[in-house]
Amino acid sequence: MAEHTAMPPGTTGPVHHKDYHAAKMGMWLFLFTEILLFGGLFLLYASYRAKFPMAFHAGGASLDVFLGGLNTVVLITSSLTVALSITALRRGEITRCLWLLAFTVACAGGFMVNKAIEWGAKFHHGLVPGSEHMAGLPQGQSIFYGLYFAMTGLHGVHVVIGASVLLWVMLLIRQGKVTGADYVVLENAGLYWHIVDLVWIYLFPLFYLIS
Repeated sequence: MAEHTAMPPGTTGPVHHKDYHAAKMGMWLFLFTEILLFGGLFLLYASYRAKFPMAFHAGGASLDVFLGGLNTVVLITSSLTVALSITALRRGEITRCLWLLAFTVACAGGFMVNKAIEWGAKFHHGLVPGSEHMAGLPQGQSIFYGLYFAMTGLHGVHVVIGASVLLWVMLLIRQGKVTGADYVVLENAGLYWHIVDLVWIYLFPLFYLIS
């Protein structure tokens, strides 16, 4: 957020002062709405899991723990590289910052490829929301897969949005609009990415390690 202040002597235009605290507060408020969104879905999951424990266990047993675990490692690594990119930018190491962000975006791509492989296997077995096979499952398993596709799908949308934002920030860094002295945009993008990773850390055990 930019504010106009009085012009110092010798200047020919208004001086812009960026309120970094307001920018961070605005980002945290936005992230709070994201937490509320997924928090509501987690509560919905918990209520149905309590009602259909055996069906949820059977549904979780059909998921690929290896791919889920691999995606967890990928996202945790991407959170580290985002944090390191902010440190690199603050030190004026622009090239290193850009490489770290590029690696983070590549991790996002790898995550989505793994998720597409996993979803493709489910579709191959007829586990498609609204399909006859899905409708023929016991009610608890049908609900489990419905929540699985809804929650991991919504998370996937957030991964794509987060990667797109990071690409945009990379462009701003290349243009010199985000620098070591003015890095709040990258910091906020990093906060968003950390929330995306945190949500998956909860999704992974709830769906893949259910017992």
